[in-house]
Amino acid sequence: MTPSPFPLTAALAKADSFALIARDGATVELLTGEVVDVALLADIPLVQDGVPREVLALVPFRQVVERGFVCHDDHAPLRCLIVGEHTAFPRDEALAELPSAPVALADAGFDIPDDEYAEIVRRVIADEIGRGEGANFVIRRDFTATVDADARTTALTWFRALLEYERGAYWTFAIVTPDHIAVGASPEAHVSAQDGVVTMNPISGTFRHPAGGATPETLSEFLESTKETEELFMVVDEELKMMSAVCSDGGRITGPHLKEMSRLTHTEYVLRGRSRLDPRDILRETMFAPTVTGSPMQNACTVISRHERTPRGYYSGVAALFTPRATDAPADDDPTHDLDAPILIRTAYLVDGRLRVPVGATLVRHSDPYGEVGETHGKAAGVLGAIGAIPRDTAVPVAPDAIDEDAPAAAPKPLADDPAIAALLTSRNARLASFWLNPQAAGEGPFAGRSAIVVDVEDRFTTMLAHQLRHLGLTVDIVPWSAVTDEQVDEAELVVCGPGPGDPRDLSSARILRMREVVRRRRDAGRPLLAVCLSHQILADSFGIDLAPLARPHQGLQKSVDVFGTPASIGFYNTFTARVAPGTAVVGEAEVSADPGTGDVYALRGPAFASVQGHLESILSRDGMSTLERLVAQAFSPVEA
Repeated sequence: MTPSPFPLTAALAKADSFALIARDGATVELLTGEVVDVALLADIPLVQDGVPREVLALVPFRQVVERGFVCHDDHAPLRCLIVGEHTAFPRDEALAELPSAPVALADAGFDIPDDEYAEIVRRVIADEIGRGEGANFVIRRDFTATVDADARTTALTWFRALLEYERGAYWTFAIVTPDHIAVGASPEAHVSAQDGVVTMNPISGTFRHPAGGATPETLSEFLESTKETEELFMVVDEELKMMSAVCSDGGRITGPHLKEMSRLTHTEYVLRGRSRLDPRDILRETMFAPTVTGSPMQNACTVISRHERTPRGYYSGVAALFTPRATDAPADDDPTHDLDAPILIRTAYLVDGRLRVPVGATLVRHSDPYGEVGETHGKAAGVLGAIGAIPRDTAVPVAPDAIDEDAPAAAPKPLADDPAIAALLTSRNARLASFWLNPQAAGEGPFAGRSAIVVDVEDRFTTMLAHQLRHLGLTVDIVPWSAVTDEQVDEAELVVCGPGPGDPRDLSSARILRMREVVRRRRDAGRPLLAVCLSHQILADSFGIDLAPLARPHQGLQKSVDVFGTPASIGFYNTFTARVAPGTAVVGEAEVSADPGTGDVYALRGPAFASVQGHLESILSRDGMSTLERLVAQAFSPVEA
């Protein structure tokens, strides 16, 4: 039989459901097989009849219900393509076969007008960040349009356009099932697991290219922006929480790097650690990226449900490719599959002739409402420009006398290669904690043989804090505030009461009331106690110290403060503060370390207790480990008879 001159077209013609994926720059992968919908991540069928299977899963945002988080539940299916055939085609040959005729759109525009979206931004800053609900939140809006064309042809056309015109994507893909189509160019890998190494890739900070393209001069201003820099640091902190939950070594960060795309440039870090968890468990523990939700994650989901009008569908979920591991003799507890899971952003969805391109902006305390409106336009433009819905970018003009007509055409030089840009990127790490940047030396630690429980108050900074405590030698268990028992509180050698969102004065909150009970019970017993952030405020209140909201929230703010005579560079994520009269050094049995001008209390200490307002576990806490060691030692100090 004569081979088809159009092998990709022939293969597609035989497939009811398929996925096209471009991720190595040279090939286009075609995955075909049967589609099944499952209820839970644990139900993803990685093994059938005893045989490991390759599976591509579309994981919707609603799966956060598996972690007990809230959402507008549209019951979008957890859709699995069980791969029967996986073939690869040269990229150029695939481009030549795929359709290229433009697809017309009608009734195009954002579902939420610009002014209304700007008002949502204002409300989130005032009502959520301003009241201590979290450090940052991502609120989406959708670009929608009607498409009167064959759905499969449309999907292939858009995939070809993204492949040709959008650069810098982690995955460019088209996933086609009978009643749902997703086509995108995701810049961001959420999580991967390869031979036991877990990688996450937090990307944040968005530079919208000016007309004609980005230059080192225009990019420099963006890289020097406090808002954009802190936005990236906050999402790195949030993803380190996830890494510390799934990796035995807590995770290490490298970067920052630039992610250069056709209309946008982002800044990014890479986090790596080791894990032997099942990749489905890794996926569950990392649902979903703070770059598309916010932090702390649990409360971010609640905030999203308050301010977004409709369900997210697959936006901010992941496309998760589970591939059987190529190993001759795996250990019994080794995972059977590797995982590669990009975030479902910069993606066009087509259902029943309706196009939807969801986009969101990361809202922080510095956000300008109309600046965030512009960010959503810029993010949508990456997809819309590639598929021809709006004009595509043009190249930067070059002076005629600078053109060498005999020289071969070259790709644009990466902006990161510019020495000034490279220096600006490198300088960011001078602000960060070496603990998370450098390999962590092995050793017993000063508190070897001792143990602690960490009470999680709905902020998974506790996973990073627990990792640091283990590094100091302690055996550590994390217990949710709603599950910790009086017996555990009484019997633990050290109780660490963690940070969390909300107003420490809110006596209508079951979470705040329970933490007040835990702190009081531990204090009354004179047993070792360390309190962090929200719990520090609760401890301060137990001494009669006033609590008050800050004039401007300290969300992702790095400060150099005095902690009992020792200067410390610490990251702060607080909207409320304990406050004494300036100059106050002691309240009751508590020694006070406070700002000499405002009286804001940075730390407390006394017999068998210590507390700190800042987050010693944050990447912003350059002196976090040394300060944590001192405060743990203080908590272990005996109560005088």
